[in-house]
Amino acid sequence: MFRQTPERSRGQATTEYALILLVAAVIALLVIAWATAGGGAGKIGSLFDTVFNDIFSRASSSKQ
Repeated sequence: MFRQTPERSRGQATTEYALILLVAAVIALLVIAWATAGGGAGKIGSLFDTVFNDIFSRASSSKQ
């Protein structure tokens, strides 16, 4: 059978979820700040360039 949780425990779980969401939002903001303002913008751009160049080279070599 199901046990009913006391009201206090429900409030504690809600608080824990809120804190987890807050921490996730802070981490996301830090990553966005690093990627746009810090040195990450160039690294992410070069990563995408490398990935797309590899995809295009594989696609063009498979057509031959």
